[in-house]
Amino acid sequence: MNHNLAKLHPYPFSKMTNLLANSTPDPAYYEIKLGIGEPKHTPPAFVLDELRENLDSLCRYPTTNGLFELRQTIAHWLERRFFLHHVNANTEVLPVMGTREAIFSFVQAVVNHDDSGLADNVDRADGLDSSEQAPSNATVVMPNPFYQIYEGAAILAQATPYFVACTLENNFKENYRAVPKKVWEQTQLLFVCNPNNPTGTVMTMEDWELLIRLSDQYNFILASDECYSELYFDEPPIGLLQACATLGRNDFKNCVVFHSLSKRSNLPGLRSGFIAGDAKILQSYLQYRTYQGCSMPIPHQLASILAWQDEKHVVQNRALYKEKFALWMAELGELLELRMPDAGFYFWIKVPDRFNGDDEIFVKALYEQVNIYALAGSYLSREVNGHNPGKGYVRMALVASVAESREAISRIRKLLSC
Repeated sequence: MNHNLAKLHPYPFSKMTNLLANSTPDPAYYEIKLGIGEPKHTPPAFVLDELRENLDSLCRYPTTNGLFELRQTIAHWLERRFFLHHVNANTEVLPVMGTREAIFSFVQAVVNHDDSGLADNVDRADGLDSSEQAPSNATVVMPNPFYQIYEGAAILAQATPYFVACTLENNFKENYRAVPKKVWEQTQLLFVCNPNNPTGTVMTMEDWELLIRLSDQYNFILASDECYSELYFDEPPIGLLQACATLGRNDFKNCVVFHSLSKRSNLPGLRSGFIAGDAKILQSYLQYRTYQGCSMPIPHQLASILAWQDEKHVVQNRALYKEKFALWMAELGELLELRMPDAGFYFWIKVPDRFNGDDEIFVKALYEQVNIYALAGSYLSREVNGHNPGKGYVRMALVASVAESREAISRIRKLLSC
């Protein structure tokens, strides 16, 4: 077996299963799941109809790079949404089976660990997980807290994860200016989550300019996970490719983005997304994928075309989230330290003092006393230099219906008022 498998940390939901293994929720309440980012809004009916009408195409093998019609639709969507001059559907877009799969495989394809020496010249106190021995000089930089696939993919690619903390002191954004020069010199890939999961912060043009300048200076790939980009309240977040175009970098050099229909269109089970950007990088990644053998079924591709072409259902989707956030702020704002995210569908909530600031105690109380499933913030973060930036926080995903949201609010008020 791959010896790096032993270095993987338990997945957050596995930790939650262990935490709640001996807990029994109050039978007076049905379960409300607010810990998993699985949209519960109704998916577009026309997309489901398209799936059903094309089931006969399951008898054909899909190509690795997907249907041209899908790539072209995605290219046109990118041009409209991010004000891009031109996106080449043949060289700058690649459909994938959900961004989780793509992010993981992308890291395996791009990390070069030919240098097998240990990263002894990187100070672990500067952002490395102190419990892990650095496997090589190849470094993958990521936010902390973070989407766990970034770390797991880096470890299995024999790279060293480097964590940049998102804390209250920095308005829950990464302070890349504090990353040491010696780390940048070993960096091969930097992950940005924009909007961020779980903090809900978004990148400004100034933030993008800094990272693009660092990418040029140290020649690393800049990868932006933008799966929540369409869940905003007022102004749409600036994407990485949009920042490139603004700077006149129409070749998107060293820059790629990941997008998905899971959150945008309430279709997590469709497993439909794409990667777009630097054609040279995508050319090599496509070759990798031809061996990996992971291509999207044709019915999924045809349904995806319709989903990317329609914005009406996305506007309705945003309106529902906006309604629920307003409801939570109005009904729980005086009992919880709620901070409106810039975008996305998560609340990153500080644990109330009565629970001693312990996120595990708080999520157990939510589960046992009012049957609400939330996610402990420390499970989404890694301890670095004695500090876990997620400790003392809980992630709440406002994925339930408006009616269930009202019920959840009522239960939480009861819990906090006891």
